[in-house]
Amino acid sequence: MQATKPLKDILGTQENIHKKGYAFQCRITTEDPQNNFFPDTGKIEAYRSPAGFGIRLDAASAYTGALITPFYDSLLVKITAFGLTFEEAAKKMHRALREFRIRGIKNNLRFLENLVSNKDFLKGDFNVHFLETHPEIFRFEKPRDRISKLLRFLGNNIVNKPNGEAKNIVFPTIVKPKAQGKIPEGLRGVLLREGPKGFVEKIKSSKEVLFCDTTFRDAHQSLLATRMRTKDLLEISDFVARKMNKLFSIEMWGGATFDVCYRFLKEDPWERLDMLRQKIPNIPFQMLLRGANAVGYTNYPDNVVKAFIREAVDSGIDVFRIFDCFNWTDQMAIAMEEVKKLDRICEAAISYTDDILSPKNNKYTLSYYVDLAKKLEKMGADIIAIKDMAGLLKPYAAKVLFKTLSEEVGVPLHFHTHNTSGNAESSVLCAIESGAKIIDAAVSSMSGLTSQPSLNSIVAALKNTPNESSLNQEDLDTVANYFEKVRPYYFMFESGLKAPTAEVYEHEIPGGQYSNLRPQVISLGLLDKWDDIKKMYKQVNDALGNLIKVTPSSKVVGDLALFLVRNNLTIEDFKNNADKLSLPQSVVDFFKGYLGQPYGGFDKELQQKVLKGEKPLTVRPGEILPEYNFNQAQETMKNIVGSDVEFREIVSYALYGKVIEDYFNFNKDYGDVWVLSTKDFFFPLNVGEETVINLEEGKTIFVKLIAVGEADSKGQRILTFEVNGESRFVTVKDLNLQATLKQNLKGDKKNPNHVIATMAGKISKILVKEGDFVNKNQPLCITEAMKMETKIVAIKEGKVKNILLKEGDTIEEQDLIIELE
Repeated sequence: MQATKPLKDILGTQENIHKKGYAFQCRITTEDPQNNFFPDTGKIEAYRSPAGFGIRLDAASAYTGALITPFYDSLLVKITAFGLTFEEAAKKMHRALREFRIRGIKNNLRFLENLVSNKDFLKGDFNVHFLETHPEIFRFEKPRDRISKLLRFLGNNIVNKPNGEAKNIVFPTIVKPKAQGKIPEGLRGVLLREGPKGFVEKIKSSKEVLFCDTTFRDAHQSLLATRMRTKDLLEISDFVARKMNKLFSIEMWGGATFDVCYRFLKEDPWERLDMLRQKIPNIPFQMLLRGANAVGYTNYPDNVVKAFIREAVDSGIDVFRIFDCFNWTDQMAIAMEEVKKLDRICEAAISYTDDILSPKNNKYTLSYYVDLAKKLEKMGADIIAIKDMAGLLKPYAAKVLFKTLSEEVGVPLHFHTHNTSGNAESSVLCAIESGAKIIDAAVSSMSGLTSQPSLNSIVAALKNTPNESSLNQEDLDTVANYFEKVRPYYFMFESGLKAPTAEVYEHEIPGGQYSNLRPQVISLGLLDKWDDIKKMYKQVNDALGNLIKVTPSSKVVGDLALFLVRNNLTIEDFKNNADKLSLPQSVVDFFKGYLGQPYGGFDKELQQKVLKGEKPLTVRPGEILPEYNFNQAQETMKNIVGSDVEFREIVSYALYGKVIEDYFNFNKDYGDVWVLSTKDFFFPLNVGEETVINLEEGKTIFVKLIAVGEADSKGQRILTFEVNGESRFVTVKDLNLQATLKQNLKGDKKNPNHVIATMAGKISKILVKEGDFVNKNQPLCITEAMKMETKIVAIKEGKVKNILLKEGDTIEEQDLIIELE
């Protein structure tokens, strides 16, 4: 060519040039196809390119750690695929595009995948309007990106330490007990084969006392603030199915587990039920249902309660323990009828309080409990449970109660209690001698104190008696030994109670509430006033009329006790100034009648003060609540999740609303964190420490923390991980540093124009806007601390001058939220 020879003299004519295959090229860029191809910017957290015969890469800015700025070309890499046929080249290109891993920034990989696999494109049938006429090319699922999400979660643990650190804690090695062979039949087979009637007859004819094992639910709710993770329950499930098949049931769902799974453990409780049911198909699963409150803290429309029960049955629940926090049978009727309709076991529970042997007790007497039991039997109860949630039923009282009930009703009796006082085993043995057919207990390492009595001990005590259990002592000890090694991983949730205490007969705090109340106290900085709070709990209970205290009524008592102690108020301050205080929302709802009607009614004078002129309900809330619109909720959930969801998730949304929304948003950010080990879920990795993540069967990831960078001007830290030998970068905001950068203004309690936070927490809702005119007692905002909501109202009329904080902001006591004029 330099010698000016014609090109044909060098290459020959066109006819002499033969094609030896096909090739085409794709440009991988940071352009987002679902946002008009606008280029994205940021740091590439992970980069992996394809390789192989017929694949060529021409890289630009593509490597792990690369910073993509808005000031340069969006090109990351060009890829060329070669094949002897066009179809072969297209397949190679498609394969190579799928092998790319680019994390941290948006890109056009999925768009290109759809394009090179489109039939019309492969036929060459395209023009400049091709993308307009083929919108399906823009429809693709976002990559799951599971590792990046999990690394962000681990990174947040490392930087922000939401559960603290496990310094000087030696975690035991957990060995999964071996259990092989066929799964033997249990009582669930009787229920599915013979129905509730045959099931109940089997219980009546049993010579031995039967046991419900509460280890999977109420035991850890009462000891560890309900924090036991699904992963730790699954590890023992194969053994339980094969060795514990003589159990009456396993209580493993309902109560606070539903809320805590979503809110704190970031797990789906329905998936927990699915996975455990698959592992344990032979033993009846039992749940705790709060009547018209379902598994929530307020009343729900009847169609929500019915829908929840139907979904629970479809997912594997066999025994429904149904109760009302006031023993108001009207509130239990809807749930009982639905369970009966679905051919599952309806266990109606009577919540026990006070002392039937006390001469001072003229409210919750023996005749009160007998009359209730007779009424519930007439309503169709298959079994009647005595639900002694605080462990107040003393041994000799248990003897009297169960002997009388066994003579007055014809259905089996089930006894549930807690061991806060240390008397539970004695009460259980007295109940068995007096007619109780079923006993709630937990394996020894998860028993005692605020939990249930020891299953291992009771079975041993019954040895060589007419009520001897067929449960194997050695197998019980194996399960107990497993949980003994698991429990230290949850040390930060322990209730703090070191020994039994008869103090429970005074304050009457339920066992399931005790371990949850203490973390609330710690979070509010009130641990030094723990004894004062327990005393205030009793005073509040007396002021409210000596309530039956079980969720959600126990929450009312606990919330008000915390509020009064936190604000240095006495019970007399509450009684005299209830109309001037911004009380916790749970307390206001109680007096409104939203939880139902307590036995003995309300203190009318106090009710009028709390409600500030608002009229309370006098009927069952479900009678006046409109039916829940599930179709509308389905559309809302679709917008939240970004795709269709199962109906049971819509039911969850009907029960918990924002908690469910937060859960799905968490999943978008961090993925399925339940696959992490319990240590990694709760505690930070140390630099140089390696962990193993089993994503799924056959897919194991090795993760090592290499370094934690210094915070930049925005409070962001870059963490360097090694994932299966390759470097990965994650950027995490240091929330502790952010807290030091921002200080909220403090309000003046004496200034009526200052609307201030009554306790530390966060703002969940602002109900007004600047310029609004507000009336006295008009709600202005809602704050939340743990699970306690407080509605703050205006103490005077006026105009909203300034809103200083926004929804989601963290607040401390006395922070100025809104200023009036």
